[in-house]
Amino acid sequence: MDGTRRVLDADVLVENGRIKAVGRSDGRTGGRSKPTTIDCSGLVVLPGLVQAHIHLCQTLFRGLADDLSLEAWLAKRIWPLEAAHTEASIHASAMLGAAELLLGGTTAILDMETVCHTDAAFEALEAIGIRATAGKCLMDSQSSPAALRERTDTALAESADLCAKWHESAGGRLRYCFAPRFAPSCTGALLRAVSDLAEKAGAMIHTHAAETPLELDTVKRETGHDEIAYLDSVGISGPGAALAHCVWVDKDDIQVLARQRTNIVHCPSSNLKLGSGIAPIPEMLDAGCRVAIGADGAPCNNRLDAFDEMRLAALIQKPRLGPDALPAAQALELATLGGAKALGLETEIGSIEAGKCADLIVLDLEGLHAQPEAADLISRIVYSARAADVRHVIVDGCVVVRDGELQTADVAKIRRDANREANALRAKALDRL
Repeated sequence: MDGTRRVLDADVLVENGRIKAVGRSDGRTGGRSKPTTIDCSGLVVLPGLVQAHIHLCQTLFRGLADDLSLEAWLAKRIWPLEAAHTEASIHASAMLGAAELLLGGTTAILDMETVCHTDAAFEALEAIGIRATAGKCLMDSQSSPAALRERTDTALAESADLCAKWHESAGGRLRYCFAPRFAPSCTGALLRAVSDLAEKAGAMIHTHAAETPLELDTVKRETGHDEIAYLDSVGISGPGAALAHCVWVDKDDIQVLARQRTNIVHCPSSNLKLGSGIAPIPEMLDAGCRVAIGADGAPCNNRLDAFDEMRLAALIQKPRLGPDALPAAQALELATLGGAKALGLETEIGSIEAGKCADLIVLDLEGLHAQPEAADLISRIVYSARAADVRHVIVDGCVVVRDGELQTADVAKIRRDANREANALRAKALDRL
């Protein structure tokens, strides 16, 4: 995924967490100590996949909010469950989601937590070894649910404190983002303050936009502006902003987003499951928009699988625009370099190039579902590969998955903790509804 999209028969040399060289090697590195070698003969080495819209706080809600419209999904399930979270359940939810992501080849994420206990999520992310940009969810408008609504100054102060604590922590592997939930849940004062805080801290802004017609109508009624124009008016646009979904945008919106260089995060599984629609991604790419992909949260997907999202991103456009719409190579770009841009890390991750961070995954495509081996490699990766084909994962030069086994945490403990906390959340938030 370098500038010329080369496919190489080569070795990758990693030193001090970064890629030192890409090319044929005789095994000598020039260093004094013997290098650690991972034999990838017959396997495929890729840049780590990037998902630019995730809700790790919702991983414990998987299977609890199916077959609902977005508005009912939020009001009847997600908001009550988020309000019931404790530090222990947030930690368990983040560990479960991050483990699934790493085992499936996702090495970097842009994550929106809920309004409370964001420290617990960062502690989980630090321990498990994923690269993450995460932030506390902000909700201060009167239309927000009372159990999650905060005073504007309180929400902003806590966000600023979290940013000071976690931004560029863990050697730069962890970063903070400011995460207003979406325009209807936030006051204009909060959104303008977020823009200022993010600019001063050098942090991303992560929010939702144009997911449903009802959302557009609400923003128009309350602000007098179309949503994309409104977000721009309060400073949420440009390369430092990532807008999840953007399903309901017109040609003018697309031109504006392209001109702004605002990041758009395509979540095909979530948009299909919630019945939100199909985002006009080929039109966005043709206009020059910056586009990434994401699985969204476990209760509206229900997998956190970048391979699923790549495949779907390509397939769902073809009935609209023809079989050549969004080809495999473009889908792979959304999951690598597109995601890197959405995290503000395009100079650090997203391709296998000397000087970049060593975020790498290794696929075994020997399974029958990816045969024959003479088929086009990019096609095999995007249309045939599965998360289960991931053999090794390296983040920041550290091996976090080897031979399909997580190295940084006990999977059995993650499972036990997740089930215990999920049962408690359900009893607290849903059984009495």
